[in-house]
Amino acid sequence: MDYPVLTIDERSNIESGSWFSKLSQPLRNAILSRAIVRRLGDGALLATRGSDPEEWCAVAKGAVRISSVSLSGKQVTLTYVEPGSWFGDIALFDGLPRTHDANAHGATTLLVVRRPDFRELLSQHTELYEALLRLNCRRLRLMFNTVEDLNTRPLSARLAKQILLLAKSYGIVQGDEVRIGLQLAQEDLAQLLGASRQRVNQELKGFEREGAVRVEPTRLVVISRDKLLQFADA
Repeated sequence: MDYPVLTIDERSNIESGSWFSKLSQPLRNAILSRAIVRRLGDGALLATRGSDPEEWCAVAKGAVRISSVSLSGKQVTLTYVEPGSWFGDIALFDGLPRTHDANAHGATTLLVVRRPDFRELLSQHTELYEALLRLNCRRLRLMFNTVEDLNTRPLSARLAKQILLLAKSYGIVQGDEVRIGLQLAQEDLAQLLGASRQRVNQELKGFEREGAVRVEPTRLVVISRDKLLQFADA
């Protein structure tokens, strides 16, 4: 099976995705045969809140920033879709408008399946229905976990957990350290955690003093995963 035109690393990100890699080979082939490659620059717009659903996408490189606008008119980041992850299927299922804005975060490569092809895949592959049901159950569980953490765990634990997740998805191993490749300002981290930038900055300084992380401009470096785990379990 020939892939759409992807680099070796992009191809690896798609193949190793936790959801996609568990599909049968015939279904993976069918999806890829209908996918096109789209390369986007930093900040490029994919979808806006209220727009009609037209595409099902996977991130092959970079990230997609999912955001909303607060009552004050401020753009608030809700999550980043990481390499190997698929998104956009919910709106294609129910036919309702998109619920959030989506923009490329950094140079980003997507695999895109148009709505007619998505519907055709569903009609021809019962497996895809079942796989997407499992995927959305997992999303729901993660959402409940996030809400629970927000209401029951201190900011330090939530921040440590978020840094560990970012290191898992975007980590670049450099000796004993892991540099997080995703460029994030402290304001971005604060939005993900529902906290102020000032409080996140204070917690990061505490992590630095304990030798858990090193804070660089728009980058975080994990020095001790064990110490971060201790903060996350606090």
